[in-house]
Amino acid sequence: MATEALVQKVKQFIALAKSGDAEGALTGYKELFVSPEFATYPVDERRHAIKLVVNAKVPPNRPTPSAVSAHKAAMVPLAEILKGGEPEDYQLMGICYVFLGDEKKAAEHFRQGLTAERAKNPQSDLCGSLMKWVAAV
Repeated sequence: MATEALVQKVKQFIALAKSGDAEGALTGYKELFVSPEFATYPVDERRHAIKLVVNAKVPPNRPTPSAVSAHKAAMVPLAEILKGGEPEDYQLMGICYVFLGDEKKAAEHFRQGLTAERAKNPQSDLCGSLMKWVAAV
């Protein structure tokens, strides 16, 4: 069962974004990611919250300061989650690096994720996605 406190916070941020306050939503996510309580939530729930920021449709050629801050903040708990070695987490970290303009580190993460995913399931959608990212950076 999902942690109710986290679910409520994420719903609040989604509502802010839908109402047109994307900056407020991103600031909320940033504060959530750096909070000590965020580390206490289950890995899957933390990953889901991070995905909402990392996979958001933010124009990369015009990142706002709050979008940059949210991505940087997401990288801290994501680095901890990466210790589990899940390919999906490498992709999320790589996307953060792309967003922040560090294609070299992005490529490293995409390749690590691709190697791990190929060992698990070379026919997966994630494998295909990681191959696209590797080719793009």
